[in-house]
Amino acid sequence: MIRFTLRRLLSGAVLLVVVTSASFFLAHLAIGDPTPGLLGDSATPAQRAALREQLGLDRPLMTQFWDWLSHAVRGDFGTSWRNFQPVSDQIELRVPVTLSIVVAATLLAAVVGLVVGVATGLNPGGVLARVLKLASVVLFALPGFWVSLMLVMAFAIKLQWFPAVGYVPLSHSGTQWLRSITLPSIALALGAIVMIAEQLRNGFQEVNNQDFVRTLRARGLSARRVTVHVLRNASPAALTVLAVMFVGLLGGAIVVEIIFNLPGIGSLTQSASQIGDIPVLLGLTVVTVVFVVVVNFLLDLVLGWVNPKVREK
Repeated sequence: MIRFTLRRLLSGAVLLVVVTSASFFLAHLAIGDPTPGLLGDSATPAQRAALREQLGLDRPLMTQFWDWLSHAVRGDFGTSWRNFQPVSDQIELRVPVTLSIVVAATLLAAVVGLVVGVATGLNPGGVLARVLKLASVVLFALPGFWVSLMLVMAFAIKLQWFPAVGYVPLSHSGTQWLRSITLPSIALALGAIVMIAEQLRNGFQEVNNQDFVRTLRARGLSARRVTVHVLRNASPAALTVLAVMFVGLLGGAIVVEIIFNLPGIGSLTQSASQIGDIPVLLGLTVVTVVFVVVVNFLLDLVLGWVNPKVREK
């Protein structure tokens, strides 16, 4: 298990270096000269040249890269080109917002998806199974922003159970924090619930028809113990989907944060992209890749514990 863990840590570190390095060069290639977006179209060539010198853009690109990388490994992503504030400070303020809704959405999807997936797996021809099929079609057909708006209209404006916009930090009020993230988390979780439930239902049915399950029943094991064995063998695929969904929810948070006016990394990404604020975009890229690496690392550990064959591979 130690060798397995070290291999996963090494592969995660390599992924982090490769993705962030590629992002640096791609960002400079795609944005090119950011001074028009920062100064406006009315800026003179002299003003643009002065800003380029101030930002260090007049240096060779490899020099800029090594300078950025040497600071990034220490957690220093430079200063924003828009407001000249440290990028790390801006990300630190916004990460708790995004993590609040993404983690809440992931937990909600995991719990509800597990219950629905097991229930439909045990009774594949039941009403709940038919509802799940219908929900999978409807939710994937509807745009995410439309679902978010409907939640706001129904539960924030009409029923007034939750606030329509805004975010309350957990340190200020636990109750208000929970109310402020409920609707955004539900908006993010709906599609994930259906995907996890479908994956678990399919895996449950597949494992349930295998020979070892028939052997367990023939040996007189109770239905509950047989279900536990089936669930353990069907869970790896669902866990993989859950990890992939967590990463996908980070991207989906951009739309949700805009609709609910949440000051998270999604809204920061949008504003930085509009003006070509490369230091902010690179800092957000590093943070996002770290999240991806950590989630995949934890997934590998869980899968290695559930299925020893994964460690051998």
